[in-house]
Amino acid sequence: MRIAELHPQPDWVLSIIAEDGRIGRFDVTPYLEYEAFEELRDHNEFMKVSNGGYFIEWACGADLSADTIEARWEVIGKAASTTTA
Repeated sequence: MRIAELHPQPDWVLSIIAEDGRIGRFDVTPYLEYEAFEELRDHNEFMKVSNGGYFIEWACGADLSADTIEARWEVIGKAASTTTA
């Protein structure tokens, strides 16, 4: 999976649009117990996420691969196609 768009939400959830148009939500809450993600308990730090396409990364250095996200996200829809026939 390649991440096309990434939008952090206030509830430690990431709204994600994959390059293939799938739209989903990824809950980061379970990862907050791990030392590498400890700084993300601060909401301001959580919001400092950037999209690397095949991974996401926070300013503190924590990261997740697109494969990890794809394995555990909740797909909630598909973006409408913008191409015409």
